[in-house]
Amino acid sequence: MASSNVATILPVGVGYGVVVGIGFFFAFVMCGISYLQNRYTRFSTKTSEEFNTASRSVKPGLIASGIVSAWTWAATLLQSSTVAYDYGIAGPFWYAAGATVQILMFAVLACKVKQNAPRCHTYLEIIYTRYGVATHWVFIFFALVTNILVGSQLLLGGSAVVTSLTSMNVYAAIFLIPLGVCVYVVLGGLRATFLCDYSHTLILMIVMLYFMFSVYTTNPLIGSPAAMYSLLQEAAVKRPVLGNLDGSYLTMKSNFALVFGIIQLCSGSGTVFLDQAYWQRAIASRPTTAVRAYLLGGIAWFAIPFGFATTLGLAAVALADHPSFPTYPNPLSSSQITAGLASPFAATALLGKGGAVALLIVLFMAVTSCASAELIAVSSILTFDVYKTYMRPAATPKQLIFVSHIMICVFGLTMAIFACIWNAIGIDLGWLFLVMGLLIGGAVFPAAFAITWKGQTKAGAISGAVGGLVAGLIAWLVTARQYYGEVTVFTTGLEYPTLAGNLAAIGTGLILSVSVSWLRPDDFDWEVTRAINTSQSESSASDDTRPHDISDEEEKRTPDETMAAEEPKQLKRAFTLAWISASLLTFVMDFLIPIPMFLSHYIFSERFFTAWVVISFLWVFCSAAISTILPLVEAFTFFKQLTRDIGVDLSARKR
Repeated sequence: MASSNVATILPVGVGYGVVVGIGFFFAFVMCGISYLQNRYTRFSTKTSEEFNTASRSVKPGLIASGIVSAWTWAATLLQSSTVAYDYGIAGPFWYAAGATVQILMFAVLACKVKQNAPRCHTYLEIIYTRYGVATHWVFIFFALVTNILVGSQLLLGGSAVVTSLTSMNVYAAIFLIPLGVCVYVVLGGLRATFLCDYSHTLILMIVMLYFMFSVYTTNPLIGSPAAMYSLLQEAAVKRPVLGNLDGSYLTMKSNFALVFGIIQLCSGSGTVFLDQAYWQRAIASRPTTAVRAYLLGGIAWFAIPFGFATTLGLAAVALADHPSFPTYPNPLSSSQITAGLASPFAATALLGKGGAVALLIVLFMAVTSCASAELIAVSSILTFDVYKTYMRPAATPKQLIFVSHIMICVFGLTMAIFACIWNAIGIDLGWLFLVMGLLIGGAVFPAAFAITWKGQTKAGAISGAVGGLVAGLIAWLVTARQYYGEVTVFTTGLEYPTLAGNLAAIGTGLILSVSVSWLRPDDFDWEVTRAINTSQSESSASDDTRPHDISDEEEKRTPDETMAAEEPKQLKRAFTLAWISASLLTFVMDFLIPIPMFLSHYIFSERFFTAWVVISFLWVFCSAAISTILPLVEAFTFFKQLTRDIGVDLSARKR
């Protein structure tokens, strides 16, 4: 095991307490939320439409908070700190910039979903309606591979940290982590999952700011940006960074960080564009606010890996030679680094057991919140795209709800089994993270074109997805053989083979999809996808009680009628906003800021590094405002009315 030579920081009971106790605490909270929702609003978790799409009425602040929660994996906290430890300040920036682009660009797809398939439950329904059975099964394969890889990564990274800090059995951690999550997702469905995501994000922000203020203001081991700057300079003398200018940790001129950023761009595209969890949030949002939600979510999420890794990742570098560091006097081993243990060890060195417990809790929050998104996403795919499409087309809402519950539990067990397999054969978080993109990247552009480009053909979609997978595998294995002389788990997890595989997969998928479609382009009529699920009446199922989070005018309509009332001009303006904003922000984050700094060969001065740290603080505060304060502001009227109704209800019972 990666941390076998490190003394256990916390007793094993703490590991079981966090994994089991917090999981079931949220299950209890979810039970209460579902009861209040079913009693005091018209949105009942007993209807399939509400359970899987939150009746398509969630406001942008809560959607943005859910996006932040769903995109904050264990890898977000662990791998971002790993690249900070490996590459210095360039690592956190490229991790954040490389994975924010996809969320921003998804604003375009979110708008197109509302325009061209407003009543779909999954993006695979669009594939099925447009291209037929064969293409549908191809993309079901890529969707499920994406969800399995993401889910097993969550458990692999989370269990590694729990085991390293508490000596809890790694396989027990893998199976117990999703247990409580399955319970609360079954109880609450998508809307209540959003509310638990919000609480997870709130805790994450509090703990992250706790670490940031400790490292850069109060902690006696560091305590200021100037002290961190000095320690990083000393570390560069003892352990210079390969590929960085002068071996410095304080420069954006980092060759391998740039390579990692490109891999992150490719891999992240697959894990957003092919993950039903992100489509589900677009589907759940109100039509004219979906774009705003994704733009806000992307801006808010950037701060998490950037702020977290600039704090704990760099702290691991600065304190590696201090007696308080868990591996002292030895440096972190390569297996400990790729397992993502830089940030847990830094937290322990800085704050002892308190730091270890804080990191354990925030990591568990990240794992469970993202796992809940994956569970409800896979449940929707298996329910609507497999069960309803091929097994029981006339399924009732009650049957759909029952199948959704079963599939949540099935996928919880599936991702735990895969995590156990990866652990048993020696595949860790870092390897999976780098390799994932080449396995799914080929389907990225075909999936996006399915809802945005009427010219894409069935042959173009299939050839792009399958051809990209084949090209990615070939480029990956050939590069490993050519560069390192052998194909092993170690060589296939290095930068150049994974870079080649990721670029080949996503590039081939784009080229084949476009070129094959252009031979005999389609002229698809979007009215066909706009008709998806128009005959269903379950979406209007509701209680007789007042819905507090929609307007009086909307209350009189069913969700389908509300969507039909949206002005096409509003959606067109939203699309223009999405395209311009996403393109501009992508240009700034991925080119305008990093590339000139890379080409200038600039090494940060102390004052510039201090400004860099201050910017990370400001961005985290902005992120906290978007993901924790904005949802409360939006829901103020709802909570006011809910409190009044509960008071009336209690008064009536006393009489």
